[in-house]
Amino acid sequence: MAVGPALWLGPLLLVSLCGSSAPASLLRRLGEHIQRFQESSVLSLSLDLGVATLPKEGWLEQPLDPFNASDRRSFLQRYWINDQHWVSQGGPIFLHLGGEGSLGPGSVMRGHPAALAPALGALVIGLEHRFYGLSIPAGGLNMAQLRFLSSRHALADVVSARLALSRLLNVSSSSPWICFGGSYAGSLAAWARLKFPHLLFAAVASSAPVRAVLDFSAYNEVVSRSLTSTAIGGSPECRAAASTAFAEVERRLRAGGAARAALRAELGSCASLDRAEDRVELLGALQALVGGTVQYDGQAGAPLSVRQLCGLLLEGGVNGSSPVPYRGLRRAVQIVIHSLGQRCLSFSRAETLAQLRVTEPQVSGVGDRQWLYQTCTEFGFYVTCEDPRCPFSQLPALPSQLELCEQVFGLSTSSIAQAVAQTNSYYGGQAPGATQVLFVNGDTDPWHVLSVTEALGLSVSALLIPGASHCLDMAPERPSDSPSLRLGRQSIFQQLQTWLKLAKKSPVRGGV
Repeated sequence: MAVGPALWLGPLLLVSLCGSSAPASLLRRLGEHIQRFQESSVLSLSLDLGVATLPKEGWLEQPLDPFNASDRRSFLQRYWINDQHWVSQGGPIFLHLGGEGSLGPGSVMRGHPAALAPALGALVIGLEHRFYGLSIPAGGLNMAQLRFLSSRHALADVVSARLALSRLLNVSSSSPWICFGGSYAGSLAAWARLKFPHLLFAAVASSAPVRAVLDFSAYNEVVSRSLTSTAIGGSPECRAAASTAFAEVERRLRAGGAARAALRAELGSCASLDRAEDRVELLGALQALVGGTVQYDGQAGAPLSVRQLCGLLLEGGVNGSSPVPYRGLRRAVQIVIHSLGQRCLSFSRAETLAQLRVTEPQVSGVGDRQWLYQTCTEFGFYVTCEDPRCPFSQLPALPSQLELCEQVFGLSTSSIAQAVAQTNSYYGGQAPGATQVLFVNGDTDPWHVLSVTEALGLSVSALLIPGASHCLDMAPERPSDSPSLRLGRQSIFQQLQTWLKLAKKSPVRGGV
């Protein structure tokens, strides 16, 4: 059942962060910060153009358990509509899927897919993921509720939304629906086409990690390689400096006493660092800082670029002396903390656990508890650095990350490994078997190694953009965009044109 859309006029852009002291994953905080920055820029521009350009907000009544017809419980799922460029009810529908966070009005206003709508006469719809943002079912986030959170539940919501919105908006049965998504939502877009090709004509999957993996050591392999890339401001010297800085951090942690106390103050730890588990938290946050700089390189709102980070790490010491990489890392920490408005870079393990165990949605941060649950029950994705060639600390190791699943949800390591295998079996990993899917990745992005980067036959295309970071193809266009990124976006547009021509020749599509 659809609850009719209403014009959005509220001041809130996204679900607010948990506050300046919340021990959320640094990578997730960086992603949320960038999304918030870009969305606020989009809304400011739209408000300058007048209220008529704002999207409409609506709510769908969705079954809590779509796989049990006798369960009558439901929840409200938020969606956004931009019909400004929809030229006819038979025109294409671009369905932008939300992922592991809030989905705001900017999702249907600028960047892909919204930027593609004017030339193609498309209606743009953004669908927020169940259990994230404002689409959280009543009853909180306890284990009894979280069993209704999975990619399969999310795909069932996509189908239900596709059918309900077709009726509500009087969409022609001949209109092609094309899914878009980035990161986990990119995987959902590809899987939606895989599982429901009669309802969804095609999909563009950006930075989509379609292969689940327990030990994601390849993440830091890409980070290490990207730090040496001269195309984005890296160099072999930068990578070596990063390694030296981490070695100095570990030396000071081992030294204890005054050295450890000074380190705590200099690197923004809110934990005492007397406990080994708290030292691991700090090392993990520092890895995430470097990894996040690579993952979001060159994006509007990112606190640091690879070029800037390398500049800090290679900056000369006092009176022109040789570089002191630790000092550069310390400065990078200060920049990131300030940009995110955070009190600390890392927190105690106990505080992290306490936050992850909170089941009330209004104090659960940016979806950390929910996303941890999905990694524990479907995907893994635990970033490690245990290979001797990894330039960072070998901590946190995989066992300490898997332990979170047991400590927060009571899930064993064996169950997590089994869940990862089942996910790949169900969806097909990096050979999903879907047709009419375009996978888009950047070779700077650490997640591209879990995606599809080469064409799989004639109907599954792959685009690997040199020098591009995570989901950069979906971001609003900027004058500083590289020629390869501009060319990549042109290729996406051309693929859509090809699909829409094919759609006109195809028989009437799935029902409403």
